[in-house]
Amino acid sequence: MSFRYLAACFLAAVFASGAIQAAEPAKAAKPPSLHSRFKVLQQDFQSGPEVTKACLTCHKNASKQIHKTQHWKWEYVNPAGQVLGKRNVVNNFCTSTATNMSGCASCHVGYGLKDASFNFNSEENVDCLVCHDRTGRYKKPSGLFGNVYAKDVEMPPGSGKFVKGIDLKGVAQNVGRTSRASCGACHFYGGGGDGVKHGDIDSSLEAPEAAVDVHMDAKGLNFNCTTCHRTLNHDVPGSRYGPMNVTFTCESCHNTKAFHKDKDIDRHNKFMACQTCHIPSFARGGVPTKMAWDWSTAGKRDASGKPFVKRDANGYEVYNSIKGDFVLQENVVPAYAWFNGTVRHQTPGERIQPGQGPVAINWFEGSPKDGKSKIWPVKVFRAKQAWDPVNQTLAITHLAGNDDTAYWKNLDWKKAVATGMKAVNQPFSGQVGFIETYSMWPITHMVAPKSKALPCDACHDNKNGRMQHVPGVEPD
Repeated sequence: MSFRYLAACFLAAVFASGAIQAAEPAKAAKPPSLHSRFKVLQQDFQSGPEVTKACLTCHKNASKQIHKTQHWKWEYVNPAGQVLGKRNVVNNFCTSTATNMSGCASCHVGYGLKDASFNFNSEENVDCLVCHDRTGRYKKPSGLFGNVYAKDVEMPPGSGKFVKGIDLKGVAQNVGRTSRASCGACHFYGGGGDGVKHGDIDSSLEAPEAAVDVHMDAKGLNFNCTTCHRTLNHDVPGSRYGPMNVTFTCESCHNTKAFHKDKDIDRHNKFMACQTCHIPSFARGGVPTKMAWDWSTAGKRDASGKPFVKRDANGYEVYNSIKGDFVLQENVVPAYAWFNGTVRHQTPGERIQPGQGPVAINWFEGSPKDGKSKIWPVKVFRAKQAWDPVNQTLAITHLAGNDDTAYWKNLDWKKAVATGMKAVNQPFSGQVGFIETYSMWPITHMVAPKSKALPCDACHDNKNGRMQHVPGVEPD
């Protein structure tokens, strides 16, 4: 075995493991892939697990490391004892991953996550390619529970329509470090589309200008996602489910105790997150974000009895028969809240109290008096979603699938909710109503150049100041 071959193996292992993380040079030419030389990757792979089996011949501990992460488990127990993570919470987008894994699992770092029977201990079920693809051609099609195949697959079965197979050999030979594009393949499109969920994460961040994000500026600092989300043993920090240091990315590089030339500005660091001033608005890259979703209007059909879609002047969906009405916005001014780093979440079966305003799907803990909270910019997403008015619980809805109870196939709420609630072992009265809800998402990307930071009067204005609705903040 040659020294050159050993060196190639070593470098590939280091980069793929995440031990070395750095921003890519803005205009660097791509070097020849080291992986294309490996004999184990010369075979014609037919499925994802076959690729992983080959990867593990060199990266022997990679799957074991992945098994310990939230990206794999989709589960987290917070300090208050709540069992959270994508598999356990209720949301006001598509309500839950339960019974909807045929689509949701296309963004899981594994193959075949269908239900509770999934083998979370299987090393070959780990999907190496979803994070390490460098070709841009690796797409996990919806409907296959995160599985990928080299051959075309009929979807749905019996439809006569086929999903094109993937050149798994070509992708495997061209893997490398993660990138904004590989992270964004899932995170840009959370909630069902580009920019839908977070508002500060969308496809404009794949190669942004400084005006969109000064750190990820493709011709400037060119930060990768892992420049801030510093990864060790495949564990990526920064989940909203766990305790979140409210200055998680800023203080690791910036001395926020004495950073500004103006001491009056520096004193704000004690009670205000850096993002509050330095992200004046979100969804500024030309991609609108979804701000409201009304499920109660879903189910309409056109004159021929078929579901239909309405689009705005820019081609974005504003109504879909299988989903209801949407409100989309760009350049959104954040809401603001005291945040101590802990986010609480609704879980299936929790009783809710109607008639007291919109129900919180999740909420930020914090107050101006606890000594550890800061004012933080947030996206507040509002919805009107299904619930059980008899049991007073939010509904878990079976949406995706080719069976008779999937709402996106039959537009029958009672069937869809009955299946969803059964999947999470919760009772269902047989009645479906709709209730207003809201959820909160921390805004931490799309940091503007310092010349575009908020001026003092953006907040210190007793008529139009941004802070006038934040408890504990007195207007000037």
